Amino acid sequence: MNFESVTIKDIAKELGISASSVSRALNDSYEISERTKKLVIECARKLNYQPNSMARSLKQGNSKAIGVVVPLVDNRFFSQVIDGIESIAHSKGYNVIFTQSRESSKLEMFNVDHLTSHSIDGLLMSLSTETTDVGYLKKLHAKGLPIVFFDRICDEINTHKVIADNFMGALEGTTQLINAGYRKIAHITGSINVSITKERLNGYKLALERNNIAVNEQHIKYCLYGGKDRKEIENILIELLYGENRPDAIFTASDMITTTTFSLLHQLKFSIPKDIAILGFSNVQEADILNPSLSTIYQPGLEMGKKAAEMLIGLIETKRHIINFETVTLPTQVHIRNSSLRAE
Repeated sequence: MNFESVTIKDIAKELGISASSVSRALNDSYEISERTKKLVIECARKLNYQPNSMARSLKQGNSKAIGVVVPLVDNRFFSQVIDGIESIAHSKGYNVIFTQSRESSKLEMFNVDHLTSHSIDGLLMSLSTETTDVGYLKKLHAKGLPIVFFDRICDEINTHKVIADNFMGALEGTTQLINAGYRKIAHITGSINVSITKERLNGYKLALERNNIAVNEQHIKYCLYGGKDRKEIENILIELLYGENRPDAIFTASDMITTTTFSLLHQLKFSIPKDIAILGFSNVQEADILNPSLSTIYQPGLEMGKKAAEMLIGLIETKRHIINFETVTLPTQVHIRNSSLRAE
């Protein structure tokens, strides 16, 4: 008999006792004799009975499961966040169900609906580049579903949030380019809908303003798909590099945009940093061994995942009504390598 089809009723029929007696025996009830408990357990093993964890979670009021939605699991930064989430969740006895939106608001909504239909205890979210309407999340939050946002957050829902210091990372990274002698610095960033886009754009602009460099709006380019579409970035680079007032450096605002831009510059036969410098947000581990080595702004992905999981489990397990929520900002680190050094 297939174990997936075995139920308490099957055990009851095999032993000739009631289903309620089987249930009480499996739950070690004092109402059932030790002899009957032993018979029930032996029969359950013989039939490969597996308890219905979903039904049990509904009865107990928790599933010990956390749902997670990230834009892309093959992004190095998000893979580090996932490692952090898993390390905390597993240490607390929680299972983790991961899904990816692939930068689609429609798929994101589908994933959240799928997760909540499986009785998760809480949700960890990093929004897609397409997401502008979070009404469905507001409804879930109002019904009592604990939600914690990380990286790409939503200001419309009052809950815990964990972010990197995007503004300061962008400010320091752009300032490093200026200090190296670059003055015409282009900025390739993600969708304007996303929280991190605005924060990093503001840091970039302030660095220019502090150094008396006029902001050239033609040097600011937005990627609707956050770097997932390689052709989109290629078109942006062609526009920047073959147009008037060509930049001498590029500051890129996400992991995927940075690595794709670096690759495309090689493909287009531009020498880095002789023809153009590049520095950007990226957690790529191979930054030191690329040719040239890639200057990056590192985000604490592992720590972000750990903190987000800790905050969500805190919301799940608290016995009191939470009205004061916290936004935790983790520091970024600028690593200067050869790709942004001024060519001699």
